[in-house]
Amino acid sequence: MRKHFENDTQRSVCIESVHNFFWDLPNINIYLATVPDRMHHLDLGLFRYQIIFTCDILKSQHVNGNKLVEEVDRCLAAIPRFPGIKIFSNGLQSIARLTASEYRSLMKVMIFVIDNLYDENNNEVDNFVNNDDLTKLYEYWNEMYILSRYEEFSESDLEKFNDAIHRWARMFVKAFKFVSPSNLKLPKLHSWVYHIIDSIRSYGAINGYTTETYESLHKYFVKIPYRISNKKDVEPQLLRTIKRQAISIRMSQHSVNLAKTPRTCKFSARLFEFSLQDANTFFNEKKDSVDNKMQTGFARFISCLDSYLDLLDGFTIIGETRINIYGSVTLENGAIMRATNRYHNKVWFSDIAISMDSEESNDYISDKGLCYGQALLLVEVLTDPPLNLALIQCYRVYTWCRSHSTPI
Repeated sequence: MRKHFENDTQRSVCIESVHNFFWDLPNINIYLATVPDRMHHLDLGLFRYQIIFTCDILKSQHVNGNKLVEEVDRCLAAIPRFPGIKIFSNGLQSIARLTASEYRSLMKVMIFVIDNLYDENNNEVDNFVNNDDLTKLYEYWNEMYILSRYEEFSESDLEKFNDAIHRWARMFVKAFKFVSPSNLKLPKLHSWVYHIIDSIRSYGAINGYTTETYESLHKYFVKIPYRISNKKDVEPQLLRTIKRQAISIRMSQHSVNLAKTPRTCKFSARLFEFSLQDANTFFNEKKDSVDNKMQTGFARFISCLDSYLDLLDGFTIIGETRINIYGSVTLENGAIMRATNRYHNKVWFSDIAISMDSEESNDYISDKGLCYGQALLLVEVLTDPPLNLALIQCYRVYTWCRSHSTPI
């Protein structure tokens, strides 16, 4: 930094021409005394700037810029629910109140929202940022952020991390230098680009000194227990709550519930019930009130069930057999598969991967033995024992019927 100040090249690294007081103190290095904190530098800092500047670009360089921002909000709200990812049902309207965890959820999806968002510079706007560059910016960000979370760094890792930082920073400056009110004179940007590598060499991986660790501990062991207390004689209540939570977690990890019969899956949210002999009549009555994916499932249900029963030697079902169709099922590994017309006011038909048998591999285009598809129906056939089935529409299949009904 001092070198740029003395050579009058401050603008090239986005810093102000202000003398640093600490340069006159020979025994103090302020950059070693204070280390960059990833949560405040990246999650709540530079990524927030990146989102805000992106919206500013969309508004300033397009006639319909506000509509593009609305399209970003619509895309974010349309993302299907998934464990561990926050759904931004209101788009970016509440960006000022987002937490670090919510910003990390945005990092996972923003590249897909930005990609192919707008056309090229048809109106010949000055300093136009094309869509490919903006998409690369989010790609470079994700690469840099993933590297920042390494538990330990070798010298080659540091070189790769340094290259990733500067690659992102160059694209960041290229994209936003004309929309930043401060001309990108951002202390967090300078500190991150020019001092984080030295901090890692001196103090180790960033994970060891990020405030995220201690704020999380404060949240789970102080704030949450305090909220569920009666606010009187607080400390003993906090200690008892934490002790009980620790005991419960330990017991749940080592105990077996002998009172409950183990099951490979658990259905929930029953949608329909009918008898097998009335299936076609029932499907015709309901087809106009369900999504087209479920309509496809209705149309294929009987033929696929017959194909599946042909694979079971000596297994038959009668016309009075009851059929239940559910909206979701929890699998043995804890994953939840859904096939429903309405989940939090949205359609949700889960995408899945199926490990194919070698005998079936010739009927499908597979990815190293995996075939990808979408759940159309989750079915329980009330025989003895019950048949738990999922009707799956495989992507890019050669034939429709073979093994289209897949046991859960």
